[in-house]
Amino acid sequence: MSDSELPTPPSKDQPPSTVTAKPRSLLRSSLLTGSMTMVSRVLGLVRDIVLANVLGAGGAMDAFAIAQKIPNFFRRLFAEGAFSQAFIPVLSEYREKGSHAAVKELVDKVAGCLGSMLLLFTLLGLVGAVGFAFVFGYGYADEPEKFSLLVELVRITFPYLMLISLTGFAGAILNSYDRFAIPAVTPVFLNIFMIAAALLVADFFSSPAYALAWSIVAAGVFSLLFQLPFLKQIHLLPSPKLDWSHPGVKRILVLMAPALFGVSVSQLNLLLDSVIATMLGDGAVSWLFYSDRLVELPLGVFGVAIATVIMPGLSRLSAAQSGEKFSQMLDWAIRFVVLIALPATLALIILAEPILYTLFYHGEMKQDDILMSSYSLKAYALGLFAFMLIKVLVPGYFARQDMKTPVRTGIIAIFANIVMKPIVVVPLVMLWGLGHVGLAFTTAMAAYVNAYLLYRGLRKGGVYHPAASWPRLWLRYGAANLAMVGVLLGFLWVWNLWAEWGAMERILRLALVCMAGLAVYLAALFAVGVRLRDFKAQQ
Repeated sequence: MSDSELPTPPSKDQPPSTVTAKPRSLLRSSLLTGSMTMVSRVLGLVRDIVLANVLGAGGAMDAFAIAQKIPNFFRRLFAEGAFSQAFIPVLSEYREKGSHAAVKELVDKVAGCLGSMLLLFTLLGLVGAVGFAFVFGYGYADEPEKFSLLVELVRITFPYLMLISLTGFAGAILNSYDRFAIPAVTPVFLNIFMIAAALLVADFFSSPAYALAWSIVAAGVFSLLFQLPFLKQIHLLPSPKLDWSHPGVKRILVLMAPALFGVSVSQLNLLLDSVIATMLGDGAVSWLFYSDRLVELPLGVFGVAIATVIMPGLSRLSAAQSGEKFSQMLDWAIRFVVLIALPATLALIILAEPILYTLFYHGEMKQDDILMSSYSLKAYALGLFAFMLIKVLVPGYFARQDMKTPVRTGIIAIFANIVMKPIVVVPLVMLWGLGHVGLAFTTAMAAYVNAYLLYRGLRKGGVYHPAASWPRLWLRYGAANLAMVGVLLGFLWVWNLWAEWGAMERILRLALVCMAGLAVYLAALFAVGVRLRDFKAQQ
C-alpha cells in the first residue's frame, strides 16, 4: 500500500475482540479446524451413501452431479479461491497497520461490491441456464430427457453460488481473526440439508434430484445467516456499501484478476474431467463423482485446514517482513502434508474396493459401478499428495500478494493436462472402456506439474528454505508408510470377499483394517523418532 492508502494508526478505543491475538499453536489451530471439517466430511460421506442409495450411478445422478458442480466451481473462484486469497492479505494489512474503523470500512465496501457482482452473475446463471448446461454437460446435448433435467437443476442450484460465496466472505473475515472453528463447521449444514431432503422429502418430487437441488439452496441461506452473529461479536458485521473506488477494493480487484485462474487450476482440471466424462456414456460422471468425494476427504480435512490456518499467519508475517518465520511456517505446513498425504494416498489405493463396497454397495448402486469407481479412485489418489501440496504452496505466493506466479504455473499445468488427455484417455477407451480412469490419472499428473513449479518458484525466489532435517524425515516417514502398507496388504490377502459380505460385516472388517493400519503407522512413526512436539509451531 502507498502511504496515502494506509489506514490510520490503531486507536485506543479499538474493540477488544479486534486486538491482534496472542501467538497460538499452528498444530492446535489446524487440528481444531480439521476436526470441525472432519465432522462435515463424515456427514458428506453419509450424504454420498444416501445419494448412491437413491440415485445410484445412472442418468439422474449424472445430471445432478453436473448441476451441483457448476455453482460449486464458481463458488471456489469467488469465495474459497481468488477472492479469499486476494481479500485476506489486504484485510491482514489493514488490521496490521490500521484502526478497527478502517478495517470495518474495508469490509463494508467489499461486501457491497462483492454482493452486487454475485447478484448480477446469479441472474446471468438463471437466464443462461441452458448455455451453462450445454457447456458443462456437452455430452448430454443429444439426450433430451437428461439434458432437460440438467437445465432445470442448474436453474434451481445456481443461486447457491451467491449465498455460499457471501458465506465464504464471512468465513474469510473470521479466519483472519483466528476464528477458524465457525467457518470450518459451516459446511456441515449442506450435508444435513441434503441428507434430510433425500430421506424425508424426495418422495414428494418427480425425481429425488429435485429435492436435493432445493436442499442445496436452503443450506446456502442457513449457512450465511449462521455466520452473521459471529461477525457481530468481533464488530465486523458488514453494512454493504457500493464503492469501487475504495483503495482496498481496488487492490483486491487487482489481486483477484490473475488469482481467478491461478487458484482454481485443480478445479478446472476436475471440471474438464466431468465435461469429457459426459461423452463417455452413462455412469462415467457418477464414477468420477464418488471417487473424487473420497479423495476430497483427506484433502478437505487436512489440506484445506492447513492452508486455512497458515494463510492469515503468512499474510501477517509478510506484512511485518518476517522472512525467516515465513519460511518456517511454510516448512511446517509441508511437513504436515507429507505426514498425512503419503499414508492417505497408499491407503486409498490399497483399500479402494473395500471402501467403495462398504460405503456405496446398496440400493441403486451395482457391483460394476463399484469396480469402475475403484479404478478412478486409485487414479485420483495418486495425485492426493500434489493436491494437498498445492493447497499449502499457493498461500506462500498470495500472502505476499504475488498472484502472477500461480497463474503461470496454472497455465502450464492445464496445458499439460490437455496434452495428456488424448494420449492416455483414447487408448483406455478403445482397449478397455476405461476412459474415466484416464481422466482421473491425467488430472493427478497435472497436479504434480503444478506443485513442482510452485515449489521451485518459492525456492528460487528465496522465499522458502527447507529445514536441514528433511533427508532424515523422508527416511522416517518412508519406513512408517512401508510398515502400514504391509499390514493393509496382509489383511486384504486374508479378507477378499467384500462383495459377498453383508453391510455390517463389511463395516466391521473395514474399520478393523483401518484401525490396524493407523495404529501400525503411528507406532512406526514413534519407533523411528517422530514426536508430536516436532509439529508445534507458533502463528
